[in-house]
Amino acid sequence: MAGLAVSGSNPDVDLLYDINGLAKDAPHWFDRLMAFAGQYGLLLAMVLLVLWCWWSVRRSGGEDAASSVAALVWAPLAAGLAVLVNVPIRGFVGRPRPSVDHQGLDVLVSGGPVHSFVSDHAALMMAMAAGLFVANRKFGLAGLGLAFAEGFCRVFVGAHYPTDVIGGFALGTAVALLLSPLATALLTPLAKAVERSPRAGRLIRAKRTVAPETVISGARKEADRPGERDLAA
Repeated sequence: MAGLAVSGSNPDVDLLYDINGLAKDAPHWFDRLMAFAGQYGLLLAMVLLVLWCWWSVRRSGGEDAASSVAALVWAPLAAGLAVLVNVPIRGFVGRPRPSVDHQGLDVLVSGGPVHSFVSDHAALMMAMAAGLFVANRKFGLAGLGLAFAEGFCRVFVGAHYPTDVIGGFALGTAVALLLSPLATALLTPLAKAVERSPRAGRLIRAKRTVAPETVISGARKEADRPGERDLAA
């Protein structure tokens, strides 16, 4: 399997050259920007997006706040698990980096694992995007956009074949969605326990809803106070 995409007639290789060829025609500053985005920038943007979603859920204080926060916690956990699952896959396939078998590529990012399939970055980003989509559709769509941008960047900088990215997307989606019911079942009770805490509860819900019976009881006490004062007089 190490010989995947060795031939230049392979559509995977043709698309690699087409996308990576854009780097040769682009200004140097743009290449550096794409390299930073593909390595760190888009991942940082995804983390900030998850935090933004958590802040939004926390401020809204809805009845399903605990389950939404539990789903958000699962997003980075799924990303980490996808990367771990990829370790044996990458070693078993043993596909070299594109620059090993193909000449003339403009490699903007060096280092990392010697094997190319599947892309860690693509798996990580898509797992987090899928987990985010389960928690909140609007933020999840933005997360998917970041994940697809990450996949494009990894091919643009010459670090991966397009099929490496597609495999990463498939792995990240599978890990995030297939294990989501189990993760939610385990994390939601924990989130609800945190929500009941006087101090830590603000991590789940900023606005606490006062029960109607509590309001009525408080109103009755206020109404009874003047009578108590009259009797005392």
